[in-house]
Parts: sequence; structure tokens; C-alpha cells
Amino acid sequence: MSVETKFISRELNDLLWREGFSLSTAESCTAGNVAASITAIPGSSQFYKGGVVGYSVEVKEQMLGVSRETIEKYGVVSEETVIEMAKGAMKTLKTDYAIATTGIAGPGGGTPEVPIGTIWIAAANADKVVTKKLEGDEGRERNVLNAVCEVLHLLLDFLKENCKDNDSQHKNNVQ
Repeated sequence: MSVETKFISRELNDLLWREGFSLSTAESCTAGNVAASITAIPGSSQFYKGGVVGYSVEVKEQMLGVSRETIEKYGVVSEETVIEMAKGAMKTLKTDYAIATTGIAGPGGGTPEVPIGTIWIAAANADKVVTKKLEGDEGRERNVLNAVCEVLHLLLDFLKENCKDNDSQHKNNVQ
């Protein structure tokens, strides 16, 4: 785990714990590294419920609720699939938030349409899902580390935005 990932994980831990939100993960190409980064920080058991490492299509469909139609139409490495993975993790693990990753870490498996290093990440709550596409092959290990760091950043920004919105709504209701 990189120093940056440790700092992000610590900040996520503090924010999720303070706000009382629960978190789950759905990982494909990162193979549990996101969960490992989150749980490396003491206290994560206060908010982290668990995750699903869904490498196979069957696991994506059966445990995360990704539809066969989505996979057939868009592929397993797509924005549509990562959205369904995040929503599925929230539903399966009954959490307030979820993050998800799907992609091709390499060194093989790429195609001209979806080259190695293409990774989709998502952060979600019941009201909204935000996604980001990562591109560029820096080798398997670096591709995975980049995806872990990026999805944690995505979640942190998403949480901060939602906490700020909730604070603004609360202040408006008080006045």
C-alpha cells in the first residue's frame, strides 16, 4: 500500500466513522486490494461491512446483481457494469455507500476496443453513483495500485460532497 493510499484510507476511516455511514466494496481487477487498504486502518470495523471479489461473470451476476443484458451489451469492463456492481454491493451487504472496480489490469486480456489498463471505478449511495474511467497500461501491479488509490479518492470526494450538502440542508432547515 502506498503512503498516499494510507493517508486516504485514514481520512475515509475518520469521515465514515464520524458520520456513521456503512461501506461495502465490489472488486474485480483489484482483487480485494481496496478492501485491504480500507481495513489496514484500525477502526474500520466500525463502518466497513465487507466486500465481494467478483472476478467471474457468474459472481458479478449472482452476488452483485449485474444483469446478463448489461454484460452482453456493454461488457464486463464498462461504466454500466461498474455501476451495477456498486449498487449490488450496497444491496447485498446493506450499506449506505459502496465502491466498485472492474477492468483489465494485464498483462493479458486486452483488446483493441478495451486495452490493458482500462479500468472503471464507481462510488455510490442510494441517491447517486459517480464513475471514472482509468486508462493507460503501467504494468499489472501499478494498474491495480492506481485503481485502488483512484477509487478511494473518488469515494472521499463523493463523501465530502454529500456531507457538505447535508450540512447545508441542515443549516437551511434550522434557519
